[in-house]
Amino acid sequence: MPRARRVSIALLCIVAVGGVAPAEQPPLLGFSAAHSAEQRGREARLDAALDARQIGEWIRVLSARPHHLGSPYGKENAERIAGLFREWGYETTIEEFQVLFPTPKLRKLELVSPGRFQASLVEEALTEDSTSGQKSEQLPTYNAYSIDGDVTGDLVYVNYGVPADYDELAKHGIDVKGKVVIARYGQSWRGIKPKVAAEHGAVGCIIYSDPSGDGYFAGDVYPKGGWRPAQGVQRGSVADMPVHPGDPLTPGVGAVAGAKRLERSQARTLTKIPVLPISARDAQPLLAALGGPMVPEAWRGALPMPYRFGPGPARVHLQLAFDWQVRPIYDVIARLPGGELPDQWVMRGNHHDAWVNGATDPVSGLAAMLAEAKALGELARTGWKPRRSIVYAAWDGEEPGLLGSTEYAEQHAAELQQKLVVYINSDSNLRGFLGVGGSHALEPLVNEVATDVTDPLDRHTVAERMRARVTITGKPDEQEAARSSKDLRIDPLGSGSDFTPFLQHLGVASLNVGFDGEEQYGQYHSIYDSFDHYNRFGDPGFVYGVALAQVAGRLTTRLADADVLPFDLQRLAETVGRYAGEVQKLASTMREETAEENRRIREGIYAAGWDPRETWVVPEPKEPVPFLNFAPLENAVEDLKAAAGRHAKAVANRQGAGNAPAPVAYDQALIALERSLTSSKGLPGRPWFVHQVYAPGIYTGYGVKTLPAVREAIEQRRWSEAETQIGVVAEVLRGAAAAVDDATAALGAK
Repeated sequence: MPRARRVSIALLCIVAVGGVAPAEQPPLLGFSAAHSAEQRGREARLDAALDARQIGEWIRVLSARPHHLGSPYGKENAERIAGLFREWGYETTIEEFQVLFPTPKLRKLELVSPGRFQASLVEEALTEDSTSGQKSEQLPTYNAYSIDGDVTGDLVYVNYGVPADYDELAKHGIDVKGKVVIARYGQSWRGIKPKVAAEHGAVGCIIYSDPSGDGYFAGDVYPKGGWRPAQGVQRGSVADMPVHPGDPLTPGVGAVAGAKRLERSQARTLTKIPVLPISARDAQPLLAALGGPMVPEAWRGALPMPYRFGPGPARVHLQLAFDWQVRPIYDVIARLPGGELPDQWVMRGNHHDAWVNGATDPVSGLAAMLAEAKALGELARTGWKPRRSIVYAAWDGEEPGLLGSTEYAEQHAAELQQKLVVYINSDSNLRGFLGVGGSHALEPLVNEVATDVTDPLDRHTVAERMRARVTITGKPDEQEAARSSKDLRIDPLGSGSDFTPFLQHLGVASLNVGFDGEEQYGQYHSIYDSFDHYNRFGDPGFVYGVALAQVAGRLTTRLADADVLPFDLQRLAETVGRYAGEVQKLASTMREETAEENRRIREGIYAAGWDPRETWVVPEPKEPVPFLNFAPLENAVEDLKAAAGRHAKAVANRQGAGNAPAPVAYDQALIALERSLTSSKGLPGRPWFVHQVYAPGIYTGYGVKTLPAVREAIEQRRWSEAETQIGVVAEVLRGAAAAVDDATAALGAK
């Protein structure tokens, strides 16, 4: 699924110390000196077992045919992956769920005036791409979970179709009620665009790929270069996943045979209006027919024409119908049992379904995970047994809405909350820089691993390479942090891949890892996401597949074999404190901006960008931002920091005594710790999301909102709710402080 979620992930690094002999290296986090040496030896054998050519061959085979949810090749791939895991010595099962997955029966889009034009809605095969011609097996270009519809209306261009764009339309007196909107991909997850359009009264939504995003504006298009050709279309789900991911008909429970299912009319995550994605080629005649004033410069794309708002005179007819079938999905679950603590699990996952052939998304990451799993299987055959169990998962149905991982997590929620130590996710993997997001208690572990993996192209560590990137291209605060700190931060996680149900619904500490940033990425969710494209423009030589296997393999085995789980609770507390400071600053900034905006309204200067040559609608003054009492939140953060300080001292004392294996009760306390950051009531209006520190934004989709209940109430000017949620989050953080103290006490238990 992920493109929007793969923003530049501000990673992490510590300065590598050159010229130190292995015997002189400091112990690894959570390991005694002797066990550190053993772990480094295993990692050397892991590296030696990784084969870039084998990764490339898996990518070729797994992407040889379209393998979307419910397709014959999708099931074949699940069986193929399960067979590999069994061959490598894993206890392997395929778990089936039954989920709603509609595919199109009818798609029609036409300009009915002025003049007539019918969109082709077709991506042509290319002779240079050997799998692009598999038409009979390809899903057509569409948005999953759009409702059926037959609408005609004046067309309005809404830029990216996010809430701020509708504020701009309002300044120009443009209303989309009863109209069809056209938005370009970018700036938000695609499902936000029809959601916001429907909230403003639109009757239909068209989403197109402007060349300014991933087309010729970026470089040569496929097949000469890797960027999106004019006929390329981005398929994708538009389910309202910020409400909940997974099967729309079984929220909160596994979609097994016999599960109680909602009527389709009751499903909250289906769109309210019909939605269709189109290519730049099909969009150009529609946009060219618009009248009205020119849009602001920031709204203009790269098509060779003036960009205008409308509405009209362009008028379009959009007609869609879907089959609304329930279809099977197949999750592959493979287990390498732990020798000492078999009921503590470290889980590693990547999805296997795609919109079409999916060589990049997801097979590039899946193949790296297979290489890692094969190497660990070879280690196990030589006598190694991890302390804790390692579980690999190849999820189905991620693309339509994290279906396989969500249904698995909901079906096995109680067991996972008791046993799952950490979930480690990957998805697409490309040439470039390491990116990591996740639970901030794991940030030092990620930093440590990043210094131990060499970048395959420039022979520096991946940490050094990322530090250089942040120092040069990061935001000012990121650049300063890169220069002044030995560690850089990992990102908080929003959504967009299979970590979501584990972190944000079950409260399991999670990480998302992968490389990107130097590829030509114009094939996303199209028929051109093929082996031919990936081999030329994604990761030539498949060397970053090896690098991902090295990073994720180290994370997985260090967590599985650690004497003391390497959770840094001070880092967690510091991060939560930073987020608390951010929401206070947000309220203060909004207070100042609202006062200034209202002053301008009173004085007849309606906006900072007001142009007297244009006709602007005079806005109503906004309600002033009231005083919000953040004292409960500030006090709770201080309690958490104090508890984390006590824990750090206990960990240091244990390290000084040789880092003997921690009591099982301590491990259980750490497993429960992330869950202490959740609330059983969930977030306001979306109870499926229970984590109070990390969540996808209700109007961002993939993009994260930290301390979401407080932050979004402030952003949406719901002041009473903001006050209430400050108290709720403060209570959660006080509970987390108590959970940290429980872990500290358990660490000292005999």
